This record gives sequence, C-alpha cells and structure tokens, in this order.
Amino acid sequence: MTLSRYKMFADYNAWANDRVYAAAEKLSAEDYRADRGAFFKSIHGTLNHLLVSDRIWMKRFTGQGEAPARLDAILHEDLGGLRAARDREDARISAYISQLTGEELAANFSYVTIVNPKTVTQPLSPALDHFFNHQTHHRGQAHAILTGLRGRDFVPSLDMIVFQRETGAGGVVSG
Repeated sequence: MTLSRYKMFADYNAWANDRVYAAAEKLSAEDYRADRGAFFKSIHGTLNHLLVSDRIWMKRFTGQGEAPARLDAILHEDLGGLRAARDREDARISAYISQLTGEELAANFSYVTIVNPKTVTQPLSPALDHFFNHQTHHRGQAHAILTGLRGRDFVPSLDMIVFQRETGAGGVVSG
C-alpha cells in the first residue's frame, strides 16, 4: 500500500467522523445515550470506543499519548468534549500518516494487546490497514443506529467513493 493511500484513508476518516458527529449532535440526549443493541450499546458508547481505540493504536504506533486500558472506557461524558477530542485525534492521525516513509510501512513494530495481553510483532502496514478498517466498522454501527432512529436521510452517506468524488481524493474527477 502506498503512502498516498494511507493519507487518503486518514482524510476519509476525518471526513466520515465529521458527518457522523454532525448527525449525532441533532439527537436528543435520550436517543444519543440509549442502548440500541450495538457492541458498545449507544451512539455515545460507540463514539467513545472509536476514540479509545484510536488512542490505543496511536500510542502503539508513536509511543506517545494516552492509551486507555479498557476498550469500553468513556473518555468524555459530553458530546461537545468528545467531538473536540475526536477532531484533535483526527488531526494527530493525519499528521502521523503524513510523516511516514515507505521503509517505516514495511518495518516491524511490536505492541501488547489489551484483551488477553500478549506481545505481537508485525509490519506497520497491515496494522494501519486494521486501524482504518476498524474505524469504518464501528462508524458503520453508529451510522446504522442513526439511520434506525431518524431514517435514511438523517445522516449522509459515508461511502468512500462519495468522499473521493467530493474531494478529488484517489484521482476521482466528477464532472
């Protein structure tokens, strides 16, 4: 995978997060916090988990920042604080991806897992694939909850091709 593709994934991640948060901000407090049967129960739990997991992985990748010890940690009780932290984390992810080299992508790194702790060593590139895929997975859960609550038109599409068409990322030209 090339560096430019990871940059596109980082940009897509921030774009998609912005769309999900904009929709979540329109919910009542009850709908935002209600257990909807998702893995992390509510929109609130799911959005917190995404920030938690991003911080865990960024700590693994960079050796810097805080890494929560629990995957279900609630880092922010209020949506405003959570969104501000999300925006900062997305900027941090983009900055990290922007400075990577091809050699670093191919190099091994080691980290300790959270659940059933053990040391894992692998090349950086497949770990980044998981990192971005994981975000898409849980954002999709949040999108499904939002759609179930307010209908298909409530939250805009998160399709990467829509992002590419809107931004020209990936060489897509709309006309």
